[in-house]
Amino acid sequence: MDAQKEIDTRGLNCPLPILKAKKALSELQAGEVLKVLATDPGSLRDFQAFARQTGNELIEQRTVGDEFVHFLRRR
Repeated sequence: MDAQKEIDTRGLNCPLPILKAKKALSELQAGEVLKVLATDPGSLRDFQAFARQTGNELIEQRTVGDEFVHFLRRR
């Protein structure tokens, strides 16, 4: 999936991946996609809740080995 911006939050635990994603999304235009790399297993539910609360669209979540990849579309 193509993303206009990618951030690496591997090694960080909640709430840091969400805070970094929020900042990165603010730098994107509406409709653009952010890719977030994470290692915190809690990030799966954290990003689901974040998308519900902010109105940004959680397009996809993948688990690749010990890493979690999240794709968010800015509202």
